[in-house]
Amino acid sequence: MKQRFSKAFLAALGVAWMSLTAGPVAANEPKVVVELFTSQGCSSCPAADKLLADLAKDPSILPISLSVDYWDYLGWKDTLALPGHVKRQRGYSGVRGDRAVYTPQAIINGTMHVLGSDRQAIERAVKQVRANPQRPSLAVDVTVADGRVNVVIPAGPQPAEPVQVWLCPVAKAVPVNIGRGENRGHTITYTNSVRGWIRLGEWKGEELRISKPVSDISAKGKFDAVAILVQAGKPDAPGLVYGAATASLP
Repeated sequence: MKQRFSKAFLAALGVAWMSLTAGPVAANEPKVVVELFTSQGCSSCPAADKLLADLAKDPSILPISLSVDYWDYLGWKDTLALPGHVKRQRGYSGVRGDRAVYTPQAIINGTMHVLGSDRQAIERAVKQVRANPQRPSLAVDVTVADGRVNVVIPAGPQPAEPVQVWLCPVAKAVPVNIGRGENRGHTITYTNSVRGWIRLGEWKGEELRISKPVSDISAKGKFDAVAILVQAGKPDAPGLVYGAATASLP
């Protein structure tokens, strides 16, 4: 005997099936990278620094803090700033063509920028990245064991542009007591502060395995974790993030 189902029933069945399958897919979704360009001499930045700490609680997001030094002239030298961060921020603006360089500025997955203290704008940008069906989605794996950082990048479609693999030593929480400038008298904690950039190689579409001794990682100051970014472009013209991961040091 043949059974006939109404369109409404089939639609409801489809919704139910998607709800059952959506969980595992979302759980395995690659991380969205949020880069916050911030400064200890910027009075508008503490709210963004606090928001970045909140974003770090979401396992599907990899937030990193990149301190810049172009506000040092206001009276306080940023203790976490790296010269390369300004170059990277300007590189992003050059690729976009909008010359928008400011603090606090959040770059989402290497393509979009929003005000770093605007939670709703960041959340919208993250959702937009996840909803993009053409988004590259490399499930990067990084572990630290026996004094080595081990990175595995899975195979995927061959990229049409150079895609670099970067290792960033990061300090997960750095409290700074600011003595002068616009934020004088305040102690601000910086989340996942990037302490260096180390190029590990280039991903060309094939599975890539890299192992590096922790003792060989150079950084400005102490670090207690590493972040891996697989990203198109060059240091002075960064582009789309293909995948990312992070791991704490023992």
